[in-house]
This record gives sequence, C-alpha cells and structure tokens, in this order.
Amino acid sequence: MAKDRASGSEGAPLVVSFGEMLIDFVPDVAGLSLAESGGFVKAPGGAPANVAVAITKLGGCSAFVGKFGDDEFGHMLVDILKKNGVDTDGCLFDPHARTALAFVTLKSNGEREFMFYRNPSADMLLTEKELDLSLIRSAKIFHYGSISLIAEPCRSAHLAAMRAAKEAGVLLSYDPNVRLPLWPSQEAARDGIMSIWKEADFIKVSDDEVAFLTQGDPQSEDVVMKLWYDGLKLLIVTDGEKGCRYFTKNFKGKVPGFSVKTVDTTGAGDAFVGSLLVSIAKDDSLFHNEEKLKEVLRFSNACGAICTTQKGAIPALPNTSMAQELIAKGK
Repeated sequence: MAKDRASGSEGAPLVVSFGEMLIDFVPDVAGLSLAESGGFVKAPGGAPANVAVAITKLGGCSAFVGKFGDDEFGHMLVDILKKNGVDTDGCLFDPHARTALAFVTLKSNGEREFMFYRNPSADMLLTEKELDLSLIRSAKIFHYGSISLIAEPCRSAHLAAMRAAKEAGVLLSYDPNVRLPLWPSQEAARDGIMSIWKEADFIKVSDDEVAFLTQGDPQSEDVVMKLWYDGLKLLIVTDGEKGCRYFTKNFKGKVPGFSVKTVDTTGAGDAFVGSLLVSIAKDDSLFHNEEKLKEVLRFSNACGAICTTQKGAIPALPNTSMAQELIAKGK
C-alpha cells in the first residue's frame, strides 16, 4: 500500500475503528413490535463501523478492523465501507460463519429494541494472529466498543489490538455501547465493560449507560464521577436531545443539544463520536482548552441530532455542511 498510513490518504490523522459491522433490519412502520411488523428495511449497522463512516463523511480519515461472513451481506458491508472512503485493509472474510444480523424495533418515540442473530457470527471469530497490527500502530486514535469483549477468540484479539495501540503511543477511545441481549447476564455485561475501563484516554457513555454501570442516578455528578479515573483525559456523557456533559481533569460543564424531529435514534451516538474523533485527531489540545472543547461538542451534538432524522445509521450520518447549517439555525 503506497499511501502514508500514519497520516491517511488525505493527510488527515488516521482513526482505526475496531469491532463489529452487521445488517440491521428496521421495521418499515415505527411503533410496532417485531412480530407485528409487516416489512423491514435493510440497513448497514454496528457502532464501530458507523463511527468509521461518520469520520470519512466529515472529511476525516478512518480504517475499520473486523471480520465478516464470506457471504452476500458481508461483501455488501465491506463495499459500503469502501464507497464511503473507509480503509478496509483490516477487513477479513470467514468462509465458515455468517455475517451478523439484528432486528431493530423502533418504538413510536424513535427509541430501539434489539434482537440479534449471531451464533457465532463471523465478527466474533476474529483471532489475534489475524490482526493487521501495522495498521493499528499507524493510527492517531484507536476506537472500540464492548461487544467484541463478549466471546473468544474476538476478546483476545480486542485486547491484543489495544495493547499494540497503547505501546505505539496511539490514543485509545472507548464507547461501551451497551447491548444487554448479547451478554450472558447484566453482571457479565457490567464486569466485561469495566474490565478495560481504565485503559482508555477518552470515554463516551450515554446517560442510560451511566445508570447501568453505576446503578445510580445518571444526572448526579457524584454518580458520574464514579466512572472517572486518574489518567482519563475526557469523559463525555450524552443526554439525548438535551446535549452532553463533559469532564476533564481541570474543567467540566454541559453543552446543549438541538431539537429535531426524531425518526430513529440508531447511529446518533456514533455520529457524535465520529465527529468528536475527527476533531481530537486534528487537535488533541482541546483536552486542555474548554472553549475549544465546547465548540467541538456543539458540532458533535449537531451531528448526533441530524442522524436521528431518518431511518438507519450510515445513510443518516451527516456531512460537515449539514451540521454547520443546523448550528446556524440554532443560534
């Protein structure tokens, strides 16, 4: 590969996203249960992949590392990554396992319920020896979730990738993205998610995830601070349409969200994270500059809001001008 990976193909710093990509089947009518739904719209999904595409749509440079079934869905998903300008050198195909599927029920308020088909799916079968460590080491940021921690061999691959990134001086970004139906139990989910908590440089959690992980009131600062640890550079709590709260070693605060007509919340957190990672990759001084951080988070809030205005995650991810337009309207 001729291009300079360390700075990506366009000279932008590289963000490597690790984990799962799957097909979401979303009901064509909101507010119905899966059993009641008459038809479904096929949409590419999987939080780490959504983040990778969110980054390229905003002019950043990203690569995706993960495993797919050697089936029509798997090849379709990798083609979607390629069409969106994501580096797919870290993508592998497994001839013996299928690409994961999820049926996503949209409630009338746009919130979701999930039913997953992975027993095991190809993404769970990625092994440590299959990792492209040179790709991971060449990144400015290595981003991951927690679903890849649920089962072996993917868990060991995930830990090895984190280790390689950390040793190479790459910043680690964690969005736990809690999906309880995939874990054996709530306790297993909590333990698994927290097992790598103190490795990350920055973490994004939703208010619901704060409640789950701490068993406390997510609006209480004392409760949120239970998730803080010495060495963390930035903790973000997203509060849906209300915006987000930020915590660093030296300052903390909140940035209001944007009011939009919500159709489907799928991918909103990933649009937010992708936007934040583009900004951090370009300029990590914002960990120490509150005004700069607030400006970046306002932009990320706008990206998250726009993503809720249509069905599916990747098709709804905004570009820079769409986010700027929403911010201008909100002023």
